[in-house]
Amino acid sequence: MKKDNFQTDVVFRKFRDGEIIALMPHDVVDFGGNVNSYMHVGQHGAADYIGMIAKTIPATDTECADLKREMEGMGYNINVIKRINQDKYIASLMEVRKKH
Repeated sequence: MKKDNFQTDVVFRKFRDGEIIALMPHDVVDFGGNVNSYMHVGQHGAADYIGMIAKTIPATDTECADLKREMEGMGYNINVIKRINQDKYIASLMEVRKKH
């Protein structure tokens, strides 16, 4: 698949059971402020960023490699980040809210 020109900021986190979730904190998907997320099972979905941070721990590069590779195979141009940029998050949230 063709790689996206837009770089998507992604925070990779790990649940207690070992599952990895990719959070896209600067891609707000709804009026409530939830962000886009991706997992092997279930794939795309809306996620409460703060809630997910509280329920997970940071994933290592090795732990997230498979999920990152899967997403890149779908065309994502991933920029791995460690934490949210509040200014980018608020800008994305305001864009969603303008549409409603």
